[in-house]
Amino acid sequence: MTVILEMDRTECLALLESAQLGRLACARDGQPYVVPVSMAVMGEDIVGFSLEGQKVEWMRANPKVCIQVDEFDKGRGWRSVVAYGRFEELPDRIGWKVEREKARSVLAQSAEWWLPGGLKPVAKSRTSPLFFRIVIDEITGRRAQQGD
Repeated sequence: MTVILEMDRTECLALLESAQLGRLACARDGQPYVVPVSMAVMGEDIVGFSLEGQKVEWMRANPKVCIQVDEFDKGRGWRSVVAYGRFEELPDRIGWKVEREKARSVLAQSAEWWLPGGLKPVAKSRTSPLFFRIVIDEITGRRAQQGD
């Protein structure tokens, strides 16, 4: 028998910290959009990297976003977390250099940290790199484990 349990904030943050890839959800004009993003946890914020494109345009228009990560084990166990928050750019301007460098440093701890945000179709490849953070407002999680 599988039992579903709520995860506390500490467990949720631990799963976020162990993930390198999340699913970012944003919305514009009532239309949802979900894309994979490389991510890392910096303090209690989530940081990411992208080239200019649809998700950046949509997050600028509506900064309310969420990120979902999950993990499955060999049996029927799994963990899933959704972090709700607000998109904030870390612009390449005076006053933001320290925050941008921290974000880049945290992201660079994993190999190929720039994927998939650094890839665009050839026709759209001439865009500037963008670092951003998601300030977490709420975080929820559940896990499944085998019961007796």
